[in-house]
Amino acid sequence: MDTAVSNLGVTTGEVILEFSYLLAAVFFVIGLKLLSHPQTARRGNMWAAAGMLLAMITTLIFHKSEAGGGIQMVNLIIILVAIATGTVLGSVIARRIQMTAMPQLVSIFNATGGAASALVALIEFSNPDNESTLVTLLGLVIGSIAFSGSMIAYGKLDGKVGDVFAGFMKYLNLFILLVVVLFIIYIMAGNTPMETQQVLVYVLLAVALVYGVTFVLPIGGADMPVVISLLNSFTGIAAAMAGFIYQNQAMILGGIFVGSAGTILTVLMCKAMNRSLLNVIIGSFGGGGAGVDREQGIVKEITASDAAVLLSYSSKVVIVPGYGLAVAQAQHVCNDMAKLLENEGVEVKFAIHPVAGRMPGHMNVLLAEAEVPYEKLVEMDDINPDMPNTDVVLVIGANDVVNPAALDDPSSPIYGMPIIKVHEAKNVVVMKRGMGKGYAAIENFLFFADNTRMFFGSAKDSLQKLVNEIKNL
Repeated sequence: MDTAVSNLGVTTGEVILEFSYLLAAVFFVIGLKLLSHPQTARRGNMWAAAGMLLAMITTLIFHKSEAGGGIQMVNLIIILVAIATGTVLGSVIARRIQMTAMPQLVSIFNATGGAASALVALIEFSNPDNESTLVTLLGLVIGSIAFSGSMIAYGKLDGKVGDVFAGFMKYLNLFILLVVVLFIIYIMAGNTPMETQQVLVYVLLAVALVYGVTFVLPIGGADMPVVISLLNSFTGIAAAMAGFIYQNQAMILGGIFVGSAGTILTVLMCKAMNRSLLNVIIGSFGGGGAGVDREQGIVKEITASDAAVLLSYSSKVVIVPGYGLAVAQAQHVCNDMAKLLENEGVEVKFAIHPVAGRMPGHMNVLLAEAEVPYEKLVEMDDINPDMPNTDVVLVIGANDVVNPAALDDPSSPIYGMPIIKVHEAKNVVVMKRGMGKGYAAIENFLFFADNTRMFFGSAKDSLQKLVNEIKNL
């Protein structure tokens, strides 16, 4: 076999290395498949991690430099130290991160991935052996946008950066994007010395970083799940570009998987909001309008004891979780309440809106952490037909995803967005700290409806009160 391989002009090590990349790609596909279901998501992560570990080990062992030798000892030490440092930091962060901060962590991951790809492109541009100039420039631009855009997204999610809804922002973004394109064309033309081109590349890097900032700044908070998904796809595409630069099959395939998965998810999220991606990017959905000015009505409150009686003597109860549930870390006590109701013979389901929370699948992850059975999580399209037959809907920290303005207020910035039609249920109990507006910054007239009762307080404290009252019945 060694003779046959050598006759083809390649070594056994190179064959093993390329085969390991193919096997790693298979692991990535299996991991992505398993990640599509909460019950198998943990195994999916392990499969994908095993694929990456395989690619890393075989690269360290079988990689050959241009001179024909393996990785230099100094470089090997640096690589191993970097891997060890990243492993330790990743383990500590993963164990300590709160579920409420998971969207911020995803944004940081997107940022680091984009930064790594941009640095690869920046370093390799001046490499005389690099013939992929266009791919290098695209990797630099996309990676830079993913980095700075994700950092701004992190700031928005963490309350450190506000929205900028100025009308000129869309025109500024178009202008900066045009400048980026012109820079790429000019550098590709190759009419300037290499020293000048290197300066232009650094200017292109700076312009791309600015574009990432101005691109995300106008996007409202209610659109952040879509933005995170889009930036995730950018990170994957940038990684694929880096793979093309190094002709590394594992990087190419891994980047393509992440980029395509992020793109598909972005499209699905936009579909769930009944909006185009362009409308999300330039539409300033969050905080962009006030809707029709109409009489609010009277807010009717409910006590813990009355709410417990209402829930306990119902046949069908639907719980709609939102970001407020995550903020209060109330998913475990919520599941405790659901179990108590089921022991009383009440059918309990959880209604999941695709864009509830601050990242795609936020509520699914939150409830899975509390060991809520997956079969009890029902998607919006499947739960809506059952709403008229539901005795009580318990809305916990959700706002825009249950706002009827999306159905009956053409002037509302969320008009046309599919919602969970809780207003059609026989009774609605809304848990909120106060009468604050949601991320779209518009009034929710569900709170004033005849069949709605407000239960004010922290979600965790309020749910614990319900649990105690239900036990005492």
